[in-house]
Amino acid sequence: MSLNGGYTYREQLEPKAQGQTVLSYLSARHRHSSAEVWQARLQAGEVQLDGQPASGGERLQAGQWLVWQRPPWAEPATPQTYQVLHLDDALLAVNKPSGLPTLPGGGFLQHTLLWLVQQDYPHAAPLHRLGRATSGLVLFARSSKAARPMLQAWREHKVQKRYRALASGVVAQDRATITTPIGPVPHPRLGTIHAASPRGKPAHSVAQVLERRADSTLLQVDIQTGRPHQIRIHLASLGHPLVGDPLYGPGGLPLEQPGLPGDGGYLLHAERLRFRHPLSGAATDLHAPPPPALEATGP
Repeated sequence: MSLNGGYTYREQLEPKAQGQTVLSYLSARHRHSSAEVWQARLQAGEVQLDGQPASGGERLQAGQWLVWQRPPWAEPATPQTYQVLHLDDALLAVNKPSGLPTLPGGGFLQHTLLWLVQQDYPHAAPLHRLGRATSGLVLFARSSKAARPMLQAWREHKVQKRYRALASGVVAQDRATITTPIGPVPHPRLGTIHAASPRGKPAHSVAQVLERRADSTLLQVDIQTGRPHQIRIHLASLGHPLVGDPLYGPGGLPLEQPGLPGDGGYLLHAERLRFRHPLSGAATDLHAPPPPALEATGP
């Protein structure tokens, strides 16, 4: 199995790091690795504080630079293809397969959509992201001139986003408006994770039944906000989590023994984006065909 080229993580410390040791800070902030693992990395000379090798016992000060030079590693296997749906001087739209992370993180660097796309379009920058298991439309800007108005349109909710999802159980109502707030709640492995929370931020989704099946429902979901895991949380809060979702249960809260956000097993597809083209102003309607399991089977 081939290794990637490694990666250097750089962080300028905030006031909340003041007084902590390097080891305690890294162990608490990056819970994917234990204190023992971080100590081994420190002993191997992988961590620097303000340009000097760190032993782990140094007391941190706000404004210092903490650097982890991660050696090359073997990444988990992912799909290594994508489909171009739209290409012009300003924008690139692609169809991302399920199982391929959009951006680096969680052990992925080169096995990501960003890496694959930038091999063909070096200056393409993603305007949003999809979860690893979510398939469908991802839009890239090909210049800063295109990126600025598109990001503003996203902030002002002027980009219309439509998804398809397979929810568990038979949804009774033909159409449901869901406004459950979304915010951080406890998670046993990650500390916190986004889920349904009365203290969370406002979120708005509209789900419409496309097809009722024996023990599931094919839904079209339009979202006006873009909270993390919004569709998964909102459908779960409705009492119909996505079929196979390892993280969220009825009520929109993590399951008793929840998985991780990147775990797959569910079917969710970003089907459509509608917006004004950032340079021409023309109405633009992009569509990514859904996978077979998310196509209606009836007449």
